[in-house]
Amino acid sequence: MPDRAMLSVAESGEADPAARLFAKWGLVIRAGAVVDLQVAPGWEDDARIGWGAPTTPAATAQVHACAPNDGRAKWMAFVGGTWVANSTCLPLIVRSSGGQDRVNLGIGRPCDETNTP
Repeated sequence: MPDRAMLSVAESGEADPAARLFAKWGLVIRAGAVVDLQVAPGWEDDARIGWGAPTTPAATAQVHACAPNDGRAKWMAFVGGTWVANSTCLPLIVRSSGGQDRVNLGIGRPCDETNTP
């Protein structure tokens, strides 16, 4: 997940109003892992996510990192990002290996105590 306080956005050109702005960022996953990402409940009308090619903006995404062919743990990077209707602090739900976490991403503006959902 990005470690910056704010991801830059640009007009996406998408017809979907919830995908008006786009913030590009990479997702790095340990080889052999599966990661499920979800726009937090209540945000489905305002944001989309997606990785891979072709990338279709959606409220959920599942990313599979192929198993290493030599038995050693490796990492794989996937290009994609987040689409939003307006700059916001967007909560995402991340699930992998039986665990779950909520991550807030500053999309076009930083997340802070006054605007964290």
